[in-house]
Amino acid sequence: MALTSLYVTEEPGAGLSEVDICTPEINIKYEVIPSIVCSVCLSFGLIYCFFGYRCFRMAMFFSGFLLSSVAVLLLYHKEPVLSTHLETETKAGIGLGVAVLCGLVTMLITTVGLLISGLQLGSLLSLSILVVIGQFHSLTPVWVPLSVVLAASMAAAVFTLQWQKLFSIIYTSVFGATAVMLCVDYLVGAFVLPDQVYDIFSQVAQRPFCWFDWAITGICPVLSLSGVLVQWWFTAKEMSHTGGEFNSQKKHTKKHTYRESRRRPQPHRRRRPPPLKRYTGDVLAPSYLQSLQERQMGTGSSKSSVSTITHTLIDFDFETGSMVPLTTASPVFTV
Repeated sequence: MALTSLYVTEEPGAGLSEVDICTPEINIKYEVIPSIVCSVCLSFGLIYCFFGYRCFRMAMFFSGFLLSSVAVLLLYHKEPVLSTHLETETKAGIGLGVAVLCGLVTMLITTVGLLISGLQLGSLLSLSILVVIGQFHSLTPVWVPLSVVLAASMAAAVFTLQWQKLFSIIYTSVFGATAVMLCVDYLVGAFVLPDQVYDIFSQVAQRPFCWFDWAITGICPVLSLSGVLVQWWFTAKEMSHTGGEFNSQKKHTKKHTYRESRRRPQPHRRRRPPPLKRYTGDVLAPSYLQSLQERQMGTGSSKSSVSTITHTLIDFDFETGSMVPLTTASPVFTV
C-alpha cells in the first residue's frame, strides 16, 4: 500500500517557531493482498471482542499461533544468516509449521493456553499505556519499559490462571479491540502505532500524535470495555470453558431426567409367601390313634368314652385354632 504523508508541516516564516498542523490528506493506493488480510483481521477482531469467550478454543489456538509467529519473525530479524541462506518459501513454511504446532498445544492444554493469553494481555495493556505515557514523558533507559512490560505480563498471567473466565473475557476483548485499532490505523493510511512501540524500545524520540491518532488510539479502550460488558452480560453468560456446555442446558437436562425418573413406575417389592399355619390336627398323637382303634374294636368301654370326650376336646381345639401340641398322653379315668 503506497501511503502519502498525512501530516502537513507548515512553516509560517523565518523567526517564528515551526508549527506542525496535522491535516489528514488520504491519498492511498491499496494493494490487494494486504487489504484482504486487513479486512479479515478486522472481522476477526470484532468477533473476538464480542464473542471471544464463546470461541474459547479458537482464542487459545490463535494465542499460541501469534506468539510463535512473532518469535519466529524476531529470530529471522536477529539472525541475518537464516534469512540469507533460506528462501522465502522455506522461511514461511518453517514459521507456519511452528505456529500451527504451538497453536495446537495451547488449544489442547488449557493451562498453557491461559498462561500464554495472560502474558499477551499484560503485554498489550502495558504497551498501550507506555505509548500514551511516551507522548508526555521520555521512557529512558530501555530497561524501564522492558521491566514494566515483563511485570504486567507476569501479573496478568497469574490473574488469568486464578480467575480464568473473567480474564479470558478481558483478554479476548482487549485482543479484538487492538486488532480493530491496528486495522483502522492501516486503512486510514498512517499505521503509526507500531512505529511508536518500536521507538519506545529503540530509545528514539516519539513523534507527537495528531488528533486522528488520538481518535484511533481511543478505539482500543472503548471497544475493550464494550466487549467485556457485552460478553459478561450476554454472550458469555452461564457458559463455562471447563465443561464446554451451557449451565442452562445442564439444568434443563437435570429437570428432564428428574421428571422422567418420577414418571417411571417404580418396581414393586416382591412379597414373601405367607407363613404356613400349622394346626393341632396336622399331627396326630399316637394315643389318639390307639383310642380310635380301641373304639372300632369295641374293647374298653370306659376308655372309649374317655376317648370320645378327648376327641370332642380335640375337635373343639381344631375349630378354635389352638396351637397346643397333641403329643401328651390322654388322661385315663377309672370309674
